[in-house]
Amino acid sequence: MAAVPILLCLLIFASKLAARANGEIDTLGFISIDCGIPEGTEYADQSTRGLRYVSDAGFTDAGLNAGVNPPYNVKGLADRYLNARYFPGGGARSCYTLRPVIAGDRYLVRATFYYGNYDALDRLPAFDLHLGVNRWVTVNVTDPGDIYIFEAVVVSPADFFQVCLINRDLGTPFISGLDLRPLQEDMYPEATVNQSLALLNFRRPAAAYSFNRYHFWRPASTYRVFRYPFDPYDRLWQSYGDIDAWTNITTSTAIDVSNISSFHTTSKILWSAATPVNGTRIDFTWSSDSSINNDNTPYLLLLYFAEVQRLPSNVLRQFDILVDNTTWNGSQGYIPKYLSVELVKRMVSGSGQHTVSLVATPDATLPPILNAFEIYSVVPMNEIATNNADAKAMMTIRTKYALKKNWLGDPCAPKAFAWDGLNCSYSSSGPAWVTALHLSSSGLSGAIDASFRDLKSLQYLNLSNNSLSGPVPDFLAQMPSLTFLDLSSNKLSGPVPAVLLQKRQNGSLVLRTSNNANLCNNGASTCEPENKIGNRILVIAIVVPIVVATLLFLVAFLILHRMKNKQVTKMANSSRLRSPRERSNLFENRQFTYKELKLMTANFKEEIGRGGFGAVFLGYLENGSPVAVKMCSKTSRGDREFSAEVQHLSRVHHRNLVSLIGYCKDKKYLALVYEYMHGGNLEGRLRGEASAATPLTWHQRLKIALDSAHGLEYLHKACQPPLIHRDVKTTNILLSAELEAKISDFGLTKVFADDFRTHVTTQPAGTLGYLDPEYYNTSRLSEKSDVYSFGVVLLELITGQPPAVPVTGTETIHIAFWVHQKLSMGNIESIVDPRMGGEYDVNSVWKVAELALQCKERPSRERPTMTDVVAELKECMELDVLHTMGYYRSAPSSTINLNAPSVDLQSDAQESDARQETVLELEQLGNGSSTQLGPAPR
Repeated sequence: MAAVPILLCLLIFASKLAARANGEIDTLGFISIDCGIPEGTEYADQSTRGLRYVSDAGFTDAGLNAGVNPPYNVKGLADRYLNARYFPGGGARSCYTLRPVIAGDRYLVRATFYYGNYDALDRLPAFDLHLGVNRWVTVNVTDPGDIYIFEAVVVSPADFFQVCLINRDLGTPFISGLDLRPLQEDMYPEATVNQSLALLNFRRPAAAYSFNRYHFWRPASTYRVFRYPFDPYDRLWQSYGDIDAWTNITTSTAIDVSNISSFHTTSKILWSAATPVNGTRIDFTWSSDSSINNDNTPYLLLLYFAEVQRLPSNVLRQFDILVDNTTWNGSQGYIPKYLSVELVKRMVSGSGQHTVSLVATPDATLPPILNAFEIYSVVPMNEIATNNADAKAMMTIRTKYALKKNWLGDPCAPKAFAWDGLNCSYSSSGPAWVTALHLSSSGLSGAIDASFRDLKSLQYLNLSNNSLSGPVPDFLAQMPSLTFLDLSSNKLSGPVPAVLLQKRQNGSLVLRTSNNANLCNNGASTCEPENKIGNRILVIAIVVPIVVATLLFLVAFLILHRMKNKQVTKMANSSRLRSPRERSNLFENRQFTYKELKLMTANFKEEIGRGGFGAVFLGYLENGSPVAVKMCSKTSRGDREFSAEVQHLSRVHHRNLVSLIGYCKDKKYLALVYEYMHGGNLEGRLRGEASAATPLTWHQRLKIALDSAHGLEYLHKACQPPLIHRDVKTTNILLSAELEAKISDFGLTKVFADDFRTHVTTQPAGTLGYLDPEYYNTSRLSEKSDVYSFGVVLLELITGQPPAVPVTGTETIHIAFWVHQKLSMGNIESIVDPRMGGEYDVNSVWKVAELALQCKERPSRERPTMTDVVAELKECMELDVLHTMGYYRSAPSSTINLNAPSVDLQSDAQESDARQETVLELEQLGNGSSTQLGPAPR
């Protein structure tokens, strides 16, 4: 029995810890956060009769802590201003998530800021504050010793609420304190899900507050500021000040508040009223606040009146209420009620200064009175957030897998701050939905979390190349919108749910599960144990043929070896007749004579191209196969480049590199003979005559980009030693008749035998517009120089523009700067080649544009590798393929249309076949398409 009380105590203690972790530290439901104190710290605030402030560690995982510095840590300063949390590093948005709250309820939010030179830099910042996804106010610190307090009345759209700091590149955002106070349902009905009420407050430590919620107790009173417990909702009420023109009258009797919704219990705040000493009117003014408002922002004015004196029958207190010289209640004078407060509201619009006047009527024998007033700016909340279920699911996924990225605040909104790796569908009248989630190579580990199933509109989910373990959950098959699922290259185990396999079979789901060693893909309920007898039979069936084949191979090898020795002896005898220089220039490929070239090209009849090396002619081999014959002109400096290209092409074998058939080194004639590419070069297809007749589609451009990237990746990674091309450009990307792309022109290629360490060249080589500025300025060459050039090629594929984009008749701008300027305005359509006729997936184009600009990052170490580029282009291709299949349909607003019809691969045979080919293309894309046509050269 003794264990029961102990267990009860433990449960109570645990519940208190849980409550404090969420900020709810008492029955009031208040969340009181001291930003910047150590995790696990809390204390009782004496100025509020013991409200407990807690660390902000449970509400955000971004930022760093710091304490204010002398002389700003003055004696008597409230504890919550002695430290701050700041958010360095240039992140655009840093957020606090406050919970628990109730969706649809009203809350008072208060954020406080005291710079106090916490960073010892004495640099006063300016940054924006957001309520959820909507802008609240600009925090513009103009004095390090000023305290800035911002309050707002909001309606929470979900069961959590977020306050975000937005970096405007005007200094590091920071925060000192954050409070959330629940309000009654009938308080401030003007605050809705579509608008909030904002209050600006600020003070200096040794001076009075200056803001727009006032009471009229004289400053000589014990309390300059009334807050909790005098105000049960912990609103801050500041004394209007010691004004000689008026006095105050008070009562010690409780005032009835049943006629108003702003108070639900009587409060000392309303027990005092201001009245002019020798006059018949009270005037006060306020001005627009540019940190919150624009010229058309309306204000909500609330005036509280209650007679606090029992007046004789022959005495009259009556006055008119004028706002900007307009009478509030017509010609009838207003008479306040004895010991019963009434609330007068007025909406006021317009910029500049506004005036409130209380003017005694001619019949009045007493001057007007005023007990308290509030002035709020009405802030529109027009930005629509992510729907509640998706937002909670994404935040859970973020926490589960400790994902940082830019995953702070709302996942989809505002669009400028949307989380990396997400595609969202936006509606003008409803919330945003998560439709695609790219988490490939994101360091995920552990089980696939159940939160994914709450993403009801998710169509595309890529979890590949992580360390996810455990079984493939059944709920993935129940996700109603899912049409693409990549689980490849993880540590998953057990059977793949039969429903998923069935969906893949009927074409409604693209499913990838390869490279999971312990995952069985047979549709069985469990992975069958191995059959030992069957295994023995299988071993015998496999091993015996292998042994026989090995013996036959050894016999053949000995015969061939003997024949080769004879050939080597013959070649050695022949080589004695050649000079050492001649012997060094022997290559593996076929050597042509100049006469043979004249015969092959019909005396160089048809010129098909020309470059710095010389002219290129069409020729034919003995079997009729077309070839391209590149002649080295007498004026070119090509002997060294010729030798380099022959050596490199003779040892590289990849389907995305042009194959060398042979060469000619006949006295003064130098030539290269390589496979003929019927489609010409990429520049011609983008901007030549062929572009007008048959412009490339976006899918074709993506395929060309991916082919070219595979070729460069092979040079950088598979070749030993690695090769740097140094002249990647659209004229050096050749196309087959089927638009298969191949890299050509290896005359400037550089060998790197030192694992890609930066190499210093004596003279940078390449083509202007494509030439890496870092390489040009420092002569330091690395594989990232090819990446830079490839980024220019990607931009050309998107835009159709040359590297130097004409902006006027005489001026040009580099394509990267032109694209960056256009994209900074958020309009992808403004850069897309109009020859595509608008037929492209916006998400795919955006992703390629971002990748292209990353390829041009400075310094070069921040650029992706070609392996990274290949992976990104595959994902872009996947998006485009899904778009082609009808899973993604871009609306005019460049968003994904959730109302797109579902795909029925059985409804039309022809359409079914075409889409099935697209599915197969997508599957091949995921399995990699960098198959080499020979061994990696050594």
